[in-house]
Amino acid sequence: MPVKNASPFLRECLDSILEQTIDDWELITVDDHSSDESVSILKSYADSHPRIKTFPNDGIGIIHALRLAYKISSGNYITRMDADDIMTANKLELLVEQLKYHGTGNLAVGLVKYISTTELGEGYRSYEYWLNELSRDRINFEWIYKECPIPSPAWMLHREDLDKCGAFDADIYPEDYNLAFRMRDAGLSVQPTSKVVHHWRDHPQRSSRTDDNYKDNSFIQLKVYHFLKSDHDISKSLILWGCGKKGKRIANLLIENDINFDWITNNPKKIGHNIYGVIIKADQDIANTKNKQVIIAIAEKDSLSKIIVDIMMVRSSLQKEYFFFC
Repeated sequence: MPVKNASPFLRECLDSILEQTIDDWELITVDDHSSDESVSILKSYADSHPRIKTFPNDGIGIIHALRLAYKISSGNYITRMDADDIMTANKLELLVEQLKYHGTGNLAVGLVKYISTTELGEGYRSYEYWLNELSRDRINFEWIYKECPIPSPAWMLHREDLDKCGAFDADIYPEDYNLAFRMRDAGLSVQPTSKVVHHWRDHPQRSSRTDDNYKDNSFIQLKVYHFLKSDHDISKSLILWGCGKKGKRIANLLIENDINFDWITNNPKKIGHNIYGVIIKADQDIANTKNKQVIIAIAEKDSLSKIIVDIMMVRSSLQKEYFFFC
């Protein structure tokens, strides 16, 4: 568990771990140069509870903290925790049960729920619902280019499977999303429990709100990186659908990587425009393209919903041909 300036929430987090229904666990906490009372809280708990160990980060940032904690850890089942969140009392028990039953090569996940002292925005509620539905249906990896589809930190792996994924060796943020891609590439199967096991706490100082490593651009760069690394088929025509802000960022990254692509839109005002040296075409042209891969980067919800319905009418597996980056 990486910890940085988490003192307002840290005691409640640690108490939720101490209240687990199983007691065969160890918690490795790594303080990432906190300037508040986090260090003293961690030391107090470590002094009172031998299963809790605390260390200073030997680098800077969450990735270095996770790397150090994993190196020190000794368990056969590995999960991570965020210092401002709360475990349900049976989280560890439920996730361990999944791994014991299904064995190696499987990824145990649980459902998640946002908590906040203020009203949650619609985006947070939608993400919670979407993510839990993916887990229930075990289709998390089918939608990996939309958002991070693995509920961090509501997952657990056998140690040997985490090692196959490269654990926390990669210096790429957002680290949880990058790990999700590597879990998929390792061929892991998702095994969900039907219970909520983790409470995400939303607050103004949460890293996803304040840290530049979790800005939109970082997510787009990560998606393009993994698409080109693992999914791009150079024998097929590549089509980018959408030329708003997100589409333009994706186009820039494709151009930087010398990737040829056609660019289409359903916005008649942009058809025929030259953007970055590429002429924008009408979306109807996609019907005439055989042997294609399509990156969809459309922000407008109604248009996106119609596209998804139209594709699902004729395709049983969306991600063989269509990659939803939105």
